[in-house]
Amino acid sequence: MKLRLFLPIIASGLLAACTTVGPVGNASVPQPTKTVELNRYLGDWFELARYENSFETDCEGVTARYSLRNDGMIKVINTCRQGSPEGSKKDIEGRAKIVPDSGNAKLKVSFFGPFYGDYWVLDHANDYSWSIVGEPSGRYLWILTRTPKPSEQTRKMLVNKAKALGYDVGLLRWTKHE
Repeated sequence: MKLRLFLPIIASGLLAACTTVGPVGNASVPQPTKTVELNRYLGDWFELARYENSFETDCEGVTARYSLRNDGMIKVINTCRQGSPEGSKKDIEGRAKIVPDSGNAKLKVSFFGPFYGDYWVLDHANDYSWSIVGEPSGRYLWILTRTPKPSEQTRKMLVNKAKALGYDVGLLRWTKHE
């Protein structure tokens, strides 16, 4: 009997934990328009900037490594350095699957069991030297590069591209790297 009383409380707690919080930086996120050549997208990426979020609190030196798994999914390893680029290293491993008919530009990513989040490659360089990633709510944004410290010209260009996609670039949090 007691379990039946607690189930609604547990369910509402889980729903609250899954609710997206934070400001909406883009009320009208565009659909990805470029096809992604998966083999060219795989490899190491450095987070240049992001919208602040609860799962990257106090993270610097953030990197992502994408590789193919034997089951056809994509292995995702995200790394964070706590507090500074020299801080203690924390890794989390997840998996991603490509959304059919998306030109490989939309993925579903999971770090926690059966729960998947959207990962949309909204724009990328022809040579895959940078990528702008978002998702439908407009609360998350990542600007990724293949080098930890791209030129000021590249940084400005990427900010302008994010702005052209409808993002409030004033919400960007710049990631520090060694």
